[in-house]
Amino acid sequence: MGGDHEDLVWRRNILEQVLTVRQEVASTVGTETVPIDSISGRTIAEPVVADRDMPEHDFATMDGFAFDATDPYPLTVVEGEVYPENKPSALESGEAIRVATGAPIPEAANAVLKREDATVEDGLLHGTDISPGTYTYERGGNVSEGDVLFERGDRLSAKDAILLGDLGKSRVDVTETVSTGVLATGTEIHEGRSRDLDSPMLSGLVRSWGHEATYEGTVPDEYDRIESSIEELATEYDVVITTGGTSVGHKDHVIRALESLGSVVFHRVRLRPGKPIALARLPDHDAIVFAIPGKPIGAHTVATLVMRPFFTGETSIPTVPASMERAVSLGPDGFEYAIPVTLSTNAGDRRAMPLGHSDSPLQVYDDRFDPSVLSSSTRASQADGIVITRTALEADENVEVVPYSAIE
Repeated sequence: MGGDHEDLVWRRNILEQVLTVRQEVASTVGTETVPIDSISGRTIAEPVVADRDMPEHDFATMDGFAFDATDPYPLTVVEGEVYPENKPSALESGEAIRVATGAPIPEAANAVLKREDATVEDGLLHGTDISPGTYTYERGGNVSEGDVLFERGDRLSAKDAILLGDLGKSRVDVTETVSTGVLATGTEIHEGRSRDLDSPMLSGLVRSWGHEATYEGTVPDEYDRIESSIEELATEYDVVITTGGTSVGHKDHVIRALESLGSVVFHRVRLRPGKPIALARLPDHDAIVFAIPGKPIGAHTVATLVMRPFFTGETSIPTVPASMERAVSLGPDGFEYAIPVTLSTNAGDRRAMPLGHSDSPLQVYDDRFDPSVLSSSTRASQADGIVITRTALEADENVEVVPYSAIE
């Protein structure tokens, strides 16, 4: 590994730093109470602890007859039927009672004989032999009193409204969303000679992760203007995201500006594309900055793999299995390579075609992955996901694909 790479850090080694910075920022923002139909993507502010057993009674999971399964047949069928809205009925030994699905069963009962297996003659029940627990959902079988169901800092999804609603909660305290200002750097963008492709994408990612994002325009490749723009935004937002100017060229001023305004937590990750990302603290302004490289595919890759945990608190990366359509060789050792792929299914086998390979619709490389060119290719955004690897891939090799839908 050349000296130019010695100061780079592995992605796995910086995710804890990203989460630490997330906790620092979370401690500076307030909380708000929102209805449970608005919790998706939000971060819960306080633990949620069950205040009772759920369900509060044993209940039937089938229409049938409730009784003590240790009692022998025949059993005396008592009058009436228990429905979900009723209170549990009293039941004596040797007795059974009709119950509907979802109905609470008497304390003396421990099983339900489903209706199609039952025969009633002259008020006496006969049926198949069953064991205690048959077709019943026991008290506390879902939740026990005192269970911690959500920890402070957990990111909520729409499905969490099911359990919160069952706990009787119509509203819940969540951390206020993090405010984010997005700033594009680059004279060619500032002067309108090139389109700003990164800012809309990065703003959309932040919003999809449950937070606010505001586009704050462009600034040319001039050190003083970059520094003053970042400082101004840091007084207004919790987070500033810059695009471009993160490498080591003569006009790449962002990192130097961040070092002047605060401290750089890390700069340059062993990931291609997306290597020159940086994270900085600006303590004088209670803000942090993510400096994202300018090439759009590299920007998306490193944002979803490195910046995402800050906004979501999640470091795990969901994958789906597939097999490679083509072999792909790699560049220098000492990097993770994020290879965009499209997915298809052939005879039940999920196949991953490296988008950019000469046999794909986007022809960027023959068999050696070229992250530098691919990072600028807007068509590469039509990939279905990425394969992250440190070693070359063979045709038909089994791989794990990170679907974009799981990390955006």
